Amino acid sequence: MILRLGMRMLRETDFRLLWKFAATVGWGGMRGLRAHRKRLGRGEVFPPFLFFSVTDQCNLSCLGCWMSPASEPRSLDPDVLDELIGCCTERGSRFFGLLGGEPLLYEGLFPLMERHPGCYFQVFTNGTLLTDEFASEMRRLGNVTPLVSVEGIGEESDRRRGGSDIYGRALDALEACRRHRLITGVATSVCRTNFSQMVSESFVTDLVDRGVHYLWYYIYRPVGPRPSPELALDGEEILKLRRFLVEIRGRAPLMVVDAYWDQDGRALCPAASGISHHVGPGGDVEFCPPIQFAKENVGDGRHLASLVTGSDFLERFRRYAAGRTRGCILLEDPSGLRAFLESEEVRDTTGRGTGMEELGRMEPRPGHHLPGKEIPERHWFYRLMKKHWFFGFGAYG
Repeated sequence: MILRLGMRMLRETDFRLLWKFAATVGWGGMRGLRAHRKRLGRGEVFPPFLFFSVTDQCNLSCLGCWMSPASEPRSLDPDVLDELIGCCTERGSRFFGLLGGEPLLYEGLFPLMERHPGCYFQVFTNGTLLTDEFASEMRRLGNVTPLVSVEGIGEESDRRRGGSDIYGRALDALEACRRHRLITGVATSVCRTNFSQMVSESFVTDLVDRGVHYLWYYIYRPVGPRPSPELALDGEEILKLRRFLVEIRGRAPLMVVDAYWDQDGRALCPAASGISHHVGPGGDVEFCPPIQFAKENVGDGRHLASLVTGSDFLERFRRYAAGRTRGCILLEDPSGLRAFLESEEVRDTTGRGTGMEELGRMEPRPGHHLPGKEIPERHWFYRLMKKHWFFGFGAYG
């Protein structure tokens, strides 16, 4: 599998882009994680990977999306974002996920990435705006990978995303990426209605044929103004997804990514382990993207490093989440999470002013923490990667 993937990458991608990816994400990522471990040894947390929601503007309206435009659309100021990334690079963090809304609606997107050639950016996009022109610009920059969201095939995609011909337009985006020899990914949020489509070898094989190099699976979370809880997976479906991931990794010539389980199949939360946090479109420093509550804001006039490392709130949140579950506190214990957040007197950062109300309506759901049903990684490469990249960093004792 690894050899076949390597041969694909050499044949299908621009060598300059492949070299940039290896140097920045591979070597640079390992250095960033070593720096993270050293900071943890000093009792200091600053994530090696950060996510920025650059805008809350979007051209779609997806079920279960936590991000919706506020009464006044919000976007991170380009100068502020530039400063934030500079702060991160000083501490060895050079890999950034750029989310929205739809990040391709953010005017300063490409100039931002061009100003930081030593960093690598993953752009989470619904694909409907990823034109040939945008793909060409990504190839010119060389330090960006598009991650195109596919939430179903045909009518299922339109129903989930609130648009027309969304799946076909996503395929057009993938074709533009292939023409420009980009390192390309697909992300899918697995729910009950798309499970049979997405969790299948035929879907994976089709993506390989379309030039996709990595596939990132998420578990659907019923959050936001249109939560649609009927779409949430049950425990058996989550277990079936885990089994599929372990099995397909040994066969498919593409990288299959998840951020849920370690090498032994034990659940983990990247935010609880301190490996990632999130800055929203209003500049709020948040635990993770779907939990939109904060105390710190990048407009407070303080360095991002001091906002994160000096945040008593984030430290207590990490301890609270890790102490309650190895999985997703939002899914498994929304009422406990709400009580914790209320005790912290946090700000609602949704832009809707309804965050606590939405959290109060959530019911407990199975997450990826399934004690006694752990399925270890079988492939040596994934075991090695997870052992040294995502094993929890001592968060769970």
